[in-house]
Amino acid sequence: MITYDKIIIIGGGLVGLSAGCYLQLNGYETEIFEMHSVPGGLCTSWSRKDFTFDGCIHFLFGSNAPNQFFDMWQEIVDLKAMDIVDFDEYSHIVKGDESLSLYSDPAKLRDAMLAIAPEDKKVIGEFTQAIHDYCNIYVPIEIAHELIDMKVGMKLLPKIKPFMKFNKMWNISIEEFVNRFTNPFLRATLADSFEGGYMSLISIITSLSMMSTKTAGFPIGGSLKFAQKIEESYLKLGGKINYKQEVKKILVEKDKAVGILLENGETHKGDLVISAADGHTTIFNMLDGKFVNKKIKNNYKDLTLFRSIVQVSLGINRTFNDQHHKYSLFLDKPIVIEENNTIKRLEVLIYNFDPTLAPAGKTSVAAAIEAHNDEFWTNLRNTDRDKYRAEKDRISKEVIDRLDAFLGDIKSKVEVVDVATPATYIRYTNVWKGRYMGFALTPKGLTLRIKKTLPGLKNFYMIGQWIQVGGGLPTGLMSGRNVTQIICKNDKREFKTS
Repeated sequence: MITYDKIIIIGGGLVGLSAGCYLQLNGYETEIFEMHSVPGGLCTSWSRKDFTFDGCIHFLFGSNAPNQFFDMWQEIVDLKAMDIVDFDEYSHIVKGDESLSLYSDPAKLRDAMLAIAPEDKKVIGEFTQAIHDYCNIYVPIEIAHELIDMKVGMKLLPKIKPFMKFNKMWNISIEEFVNRFTNPFLRATLADSFEGGYMSLISIITSLSMMSTKTAGFPIGGSLKFAQKIEESYLKLGGKINYKQEVKKILVEKDKAVGILLENGETHKGDLVISAADGHTTIFNMLDGKFVNKKIKNNYKDLTLFRSIVQVSLGINRTFNDQHHKYSLFLDKPIVIEENNTIKRLEVLIYNFDPTLAPAGKTSVAAAIEAHNDEFWTNLRNTDRDKYRAEKDRISKEVIDRLDAFLGDIKSKVEVVDVATPATYIRYTNVWKGRYMGFALTPKGLTLRIKKTLPGLKNFYMIGQWIQVGGGLPTGLMSGRNVTQIICKNDKREFKTS
C-alpha cells in the first residue's frame, strides 16, 4: 500500500488549486508554492486606478446547470452563489461595411448567415445543425482517461456513441471548413474570428453549443475574483499556500521526487511532488531535462501552441450600453505589432456587462492582439526598457485610434491605459513563451495523449494545460481532479468529491 503523508504542489493557478482541493477532500495534506502574490496564475485580473482589467475568462464552460462541468465546479466552488451573465453572441464580426453577429443560438446564427450568404445554404446548415446536435452530447470527463480500462470503456460505450459521430469535426481545422464557403465575407473573416483557423472545428462547435444552452457565461467580478473563490475553498479544506515562493528545482533522489528547491535557497520535502507549472519549465528547467524521451522532446519542438497576445486595456469615461460585448474588428489600416507581424484584426471586449470592473458611468475595454514573437518582447524588455515602454505606448495609441474611428468618442475619454505583452505573462507566471494555454486544440493535438508522469521519475506528476490539450479553465479543473483519482487508486482509497 502506498501512502503519501505530504504532497507538494508547484503553482497556485486554477490547476494547482483544483488539485489541492480534491487532494484535501480525499484526506491528503498538501502545500502549494506560488511565485506570484495572488492565486489564479493566468486566470487573473489587475487593478489600475479605479478600473479592473481582466486577463482570462471570456466565458466559463459549466457556469450553469445542467452541465457536466457545472457538477464538477460545484465540488470545489459554489457557482450557484455567483452572479453569471450569459451572452447571446459569441462575438460580432465587422469588416468594412459588412457585419455578422455570431449568435450562440444555432437557429438565429443560421438565419443571420443565410441573410449574408444564401449561396452557402448547405454549409451553413451543416455548421449550425452540428452546434444544435452537440448541445446534449455526453463526454466521459468525470473519469481520468488513465483509469478507463476495457471494462469501464464497454460500460461507457453506449453513452459516448453519439459523440463519435463528430469525429469528422475533430479532424478538420476551422480554416479548412471555412474554405468550403463561397461567400467572400465569410471566407475572409470566420477563421480569424474563431480563435484562429488552425484550431479543430470541434472547438468552436463546443463553445457555441455551450453558450446556446446558457452553460458558458461570465462570472461577475472577473477572473481573479473567481480564482480567489477556489483559493477560499482550498484553505477551508485545510490546504496551505505559500506566495512569492518561486520553485527553482524539483529535488530528486534515486530517481524519486522528494521535494523542491526555492529561488531563495529554501528546500521543502514531500512524499509526492505535483507540478502545475507549464510543461517546458517543469521538464527542462526544474528537472534539467533528465527525464525525457523522444516523444516528449518532439512535443515541445513540433506541436502547435496557443498563440500569445498583446492586450491593450483601457479605462474609458463613458458607457457602451448600445454596443456588442465582443467584436472581431477587421482593420482598414493594419497595425505593426512586432518585427514581421502586421495585424489586421482586433478582438475587442467591452465589459459593459460587468459593473464591478469600472466606476459608474465608465467602462473597462480590452483589445487582444495575436503576438507571434515572444522573444522580441522579452529581449526588448531585458535590454532596453525605455524602448519597450515606447513600443507599448505606440501600440496603445494605434489601438485607441482604431477604436475611436469605429466606436467614436474614445480618445478624449481614456483615463487609464495598460499594455500586457508576452513578456508580462512570463514575468508574472514564468509560462513558456508567454503562451497562456499550452498546446493548441488542432486536429493533430486533439488526439494527443500526454502522460502525467515522466519516464524514469517516481513520486511525481505533471498536470495542467500542457498535458491536457484544449486550453481553458475546465481542462485545469479536470486535470487536478484526474490526478487525484489516479493517486487515490494507487493508494487504494475511494475517490471522494465531498
